[in-house]
Amino acid sequence: METQNLVKEICPTTTQKWVKEGALLVDVREKEEVDLLAFDVPNIVNIPLSEFEDHFQELPKNQQMVMVCKSGGRSLRAAGFLINHGYNPTLVVNMHHGIVRWVQKGFPVKGNTASIIINEQATGCCDTIIDATQGDNGCCNNNNSTNNNCC
Repeated sequence: METQNLVKEICPTTTQKWVKEGALLVDVREKEEVDLLAFDVPNIVNIPLSEFEDHFQELPKNQQMVMVCKSGGRSLRAAGFLINHGYNPTLVVNMHHGIVRWVQKGFPVKGNTASIIINEQATGCCDTIIDATQGDNGCCNNNNSTNNNCC
């Protein structure tokens, strides 16, 4: 049986920590979405999922990367794609709940937050970790986390 690498997911708060430590944010939303509302972080690149297969090799293999999108689904696919194409699963993670939760947490953005549905109930991002065996996730290091303040 072939070994399958699972994608680790982190919350926006943990993403903030990774970014401060030099991680690259890879936003896979389409250009039109990014033009409306963008993450306001220093180390970010936009490669739309529709162009990802043609441009993923432009991403560094030796740097921590957090994959992001609107709600976490497209970025999860992109993270899995990278890992299945030789990227280190300890360096590539997905940000659970995407820019929707980022905005809900009040983290820095550029643009109009009205373009994001922010009336979703904030339930804490630590409820789903696809692979908790890959080291410390900060506040999100287990599925039973009750500390939603960090996420």
